[in-house]
Amino acid sequence: MVMSDDFVEAPAQAHTLAGSTVLQIVPALHPSSASRVAINVAHALVRAGGRAIVAGEDGALVDELKGFGGEWFSYADTTFNPLKLRQNVELLASLLAKEQIDIVHARSAGAAWSVLPAAERSDAKLVTELFDIPYAHMLFGAHYLRALSSGDRIITHSAFDARPMIERYRIPPQRVRVIPRSINLSIFDPTTVDAKRVAALRQSWGVPTGGRLVLIPGRVAPGNGQMTMIEAARILTGEGMRGVTFVFAGDDRRHPRHVRAIMQRAQDEGVQALFRLAGHCADMPAAFAAADIVVVPYIKPPVTGRVVAEAQAMARPVIASSAGALPECLLAPPRIADELRTGWVVPPDEAGELARALGEVLTLDEMATNALRERARQFAAYMFSPESIVTATLEVYNSLLQAGS
Repeated sequence: MVMSDDFVEAPAQAHTLAGSTVLQIVPALHPSSASRVAINVAHALVRAGGRAIVAGEDGALVDELKGFGGEWFSYADTTFNPLKLRQNVELLASLLAKEQIDIVHARSAGAAWSVLPAAERSDAKLVTELFDIPYAHMLFGAHYLRALSSGDRIITHSAFDARPMIERYRIPPQRVRVIPRSINLSIFDPTTVDAKRVAALRQSWGVPTGGRLVLIPGRVAPGNGQMTMIEAARILTGEGMRGVTFVFAGDDRRHPRHVRAIMQRAQDEGVQALFRLAGHCADMPAAFAAADIVVVPYIKPPVTGRVVAEAQAMARPVIASSAGALPECLLAPPRIADELRTGWVVPPDEAGELARALGEVLTLDEMATNALRERARQFAAYMFSPESIVTATLEVYNSLLQAGS
């Protein structure tokens, strides 16, 4: 970091996690996926012999943090008020100096903006984190984006979301680390889903006994590609496909005109009997378990590829469009050899390519299907488990500590 003129030499920086002090800044310690990751990282730091401080507003996870030896610092991060942000700069500068922080991990835009000038007064290394938001939709001012891009290490949850920032701010690639969002593998586990839950869903959706089910999860909306499924089903039916039911499992009330257009198109194409509108599904693990194939046909880039990760965790083959970060969430050629694939990637809004991929999955024999399912589960466990995300985050910290001053 750049040092100010009044910088006072601090003790030599730790070169391993043992003996280091890491500050993570979160909006609040309420139960949430982001706060849970911060707690998991703090716990791992303590086990490694480091000191873990989490700054944020109060929440239910504070006691858990303190219980394993982590420390909590009350801090109002959820503000974009310029005056309060400037006050936060002084507060954080004092904290970094007093606690001799080695690494500060800003997990929000406001935290990055406030801690950047504070870190410049010390020899603390800065880790920032880009959001799961398409760059064009970011509502923050340029100064917040610049703060996010100024970390010594920048964590992004997909290369797709990071690319515009890298290009605009000319960020050296070696400063960027892609660490995907974790999923709960204890919930999305095919061995823990009761067969009765699966049977109840299939029955409620009107799936014939012994029939195969193609699940299309996600809100029924213009950018989510459900219309493409109609044309793909028509193509496959013309090629002799039988005994397959397609279920749209997601909110179908927000865009009623679009939903009516989809069902009218299905009627016009003569495939309306194959499709079901399930609406919001509260039991997605059972929904995935009920499916033979999961299709994510988005036309516009989604905020996250979580649904692709969850489907693979449930050991289901996935066909996803190449929109946004979706291809990063599975293994498919040309990224990987065909025999190692966990799914298929097709161009957005290309019904012919989608039908081809569906036809390929539907014609797999039992041995090939079981092998594909096992690879999907293993890949999800490796890429998206909380333990993997913690390990990857600690590797980011280690890379900074090993780099020295």
